[in-house]
Amino acid sequence: MVAERAYPSTFEAIRTRYRLPVSTAEMWSAYCTDIAALVRCSAEVLDGLDELRAAGWRVGVATNGAVDIQRAKLRATGISERVDGVFVSEEADARKPQTRHFALAAARCGTVLSDDGWMVGENPVNDIGGGRSAGLRTIWIGNGRSWPPDDPEPDHTVPHARAAIDLLLLHSAGHTRTTT
Repeated sequence: MVAERAYPSTFEAIRTRYRLPVSTAEMWSAYCTDIAALVRCSAEVLDGLDELRAAGWRVGVATNGAVDIQRAKLRATGISERVDGVFVSEEADARKPQTRHFALAAARCGTVLSDDGWMVGENPVNDIGGGRSAGLRTIWIGNGRSWPPDDPEPDHTVPHARAAIDLLLLHSAGHTRTTT
């Protein structure tokens, strides 16, 4: 039941369905703690986020999901300390690929959507399609996957997150850019 989306309401349904004696709040809290303990971000990516900001980029996180879980993961990985802003869909009922989601993420970074903005992500529809619809240039992190043949292609494809950072750093040589 939590494979696609996890919210407190999901845990209420699980608690009810299986007649569990533990409260929904306790289940949700344990889930957030456990999931956050499982996520990692490599030192090279964390260093890359610092490098982007040092090069003048505004770096943000635009993510779908529940605020509690997404912020717990960002804290656990060390990402939250290395970005200018975070927008989680639950905060304003605006989910990727909606343009409003990207606009709110840009606002959290102290900027607005513009033609010099970028979206970097792994999801062809939510990240790349949504980013393109919002007027952003796009970088798809393939992680060994092939691009879906029926989807409009991203501006760039890279094998992993550090390669996306390196590409953005190349684009910023001599220019100040904003990324969301």
